[in-house]
Amino acid sequence: MRRVTQPTVTFIGGGNMARAIYGGLLDSGFTATNISIVDPSTAAQDNARQAGIEQVFDRAPDEALSADLIVLAIKPQITNAGLTPLAGRLGPNSVVLSIVAGISTQSLATLLGLSDSGPIIRCMPNTPALVGEGMTGLYSNSHAGAAEGKALAERVMSSVGQCVWVEKEPDLDVVTAISGSGPAYFFLFIESLTDAAIALGMDSESARKLALQTALGASRLASLSDEDAATLRKNVTSPGGTTEQAIQSFETSDIRGIVARATQAAARRSVELSQEFGV
Repeated sequence: MRRVTQPTVTFIGGGNMARAIYGGLLDSGFTATNISIVDPSTAAQDNARQAGIEQVFDRAPDEALSADLIVLAIKPQITNAGLTPLAGRLGPNSVVLSIVAGISTQSLATLLGLSDSGPIIRCMPNTPALVGEGMTGLYSNSHAGAAEGKALAERVMSSVGQCVWVEKEPDLDVVTAISGSGPAYFFLFIESLTDAAIALGMDSESARKLALQTALGASRLASLSDEDAATLRKNVTSPGGTTEQAIQSFETSDIRGIVARATQAAARRSVELSQEFGV
């Protein structure tokens, strides 16, 4: 990949996740004129233009496909139809960053007409990226291993949260099960805690506020503390107290086993999706 002081980025797909990412880039000071959006949706095009991006297309022109980074931001179900028209057209120095869930680097390379497995980086972001608090796992194949390509991919995804790199592509299935699907697990717990408060006689608005702020505060405390989650839990759990009773009830219900089985199911489904939509 060539050295540039102002890299160029093209998004194939301009939906919610793409919008969050290019919005994060713009907020971080990235130059709008160096961003291109390709999406046939009028709504997606309007959103991009409202954000200040002028290079907006319904089909990808050759110049957009010569960008330093090509971000694939389409749904797995339309990957074949969406990428086939791009086959053989990417610039020789372009690196691909795919946020398409479950599609392997080899399948992406085949669809894009790249030799071997191509210069591809896969990532798995999550929906808190929509508010700048995302967690993204990234994997780089050997062809995209140049420091500049990886640094640019990380710069892009760090604009909407934090990143971790994994060494093996199958590790992205674990990322999917933990952080990709993970927000829904916490939403379920917040929902359940809210329902429990209402069942104990609390009005719905107060119950919602109690559950939401408790979740936010606990997460914030854990992220800022030097102590691990187990220690923080023990610090709150006084012997013979109310928290101890609740924790004992959770443990009796095998909460750790429930979480383990749930994440294993998510990881298995991630593998299945790769097999269903891969080529």
